[in-house]
Amino acid sequence: MAAAEAARPGNGESVRIDSWIWSVRLVKTRSLGATACRGGHVRVNGERVKPAYAVRVGDEVRLRHAGRERIVVVKRLIRKRVGAPVAVQCYVDNSPPPPPREAVAPAGIRDRGAGRPTKRDRREMERLRGLAASAAEARDARER
Repeated sequence: MAAAEAARPGNGESVRIDSWIWSVRLVKTRSLGATACRGGHVRVNGERVKPAYAVRVGDEVRLRHAGRERIVVVKRLIRKRVGAPVAVQCYVDNSPPPPPREAVAPAGIRDRGAGRPTKRDRREMERLRGLAASAAEARDARER
């Protein structure tokens, strides 16, 4: 816990939102956190924020990252990146559960060494992925 105490800001100090979401391991790098803020993927208490926004204890942070939305409430402010067990203690996770893995079925996986797919194989893979309609529209657009 000594590392977590050293990472805490003093009384009256604040922590930037991009730094906080990085330090509690919601994003992999601080620059990714700043990019997410600039892109409008981070909201604090319902408002889009810039990377330099000062986060406080009790704020609700919503982060859209890697295809899912994370909703966390700030419990503790830290400035430096800490281990995962300590980072989890810094927020309350109210995120919806991720979709089950069975829901995302792999479509069109070929055996290793099977070579390049034939035209028929490619069309079957597109049909399985749901791309057949868009491929047909693209073909029609090229022919015009």
